[in-house]
Amino acid sequence: MEKEFLSTTEAAKLLNISRVAVFKKIKSGDIKAERIGRNFVISKKDLPEILGTTLGEAKRNLIEKAVRKTIKDYGETLRLLGEE
Repeated sequence: MEKEFLSTTEAAKLLNISRVAVFKKIKSGDIKAERIGRNFVISKKDLPEILGTTLGEAKRNLIEKAVRKTIKDYGETLRLLGEE
């Protein structure tokens, strides 16, 4: 039977970082995790986002906001550069 969740130890091995680093990423919100008792578990469905192979909704929104600000601030310059 395929497991639905990873332990923090398994996530650390997969990401090639320490367990402490995994806990810091959970605390900062970089890794979504659920608390079960005294332990955290990480859903396997969140792995692509954690590994950086896909963009999550929050990161996608952050990128879109940055693009809109860049166009607002530098739109004319970008248009002129595009003509070259």
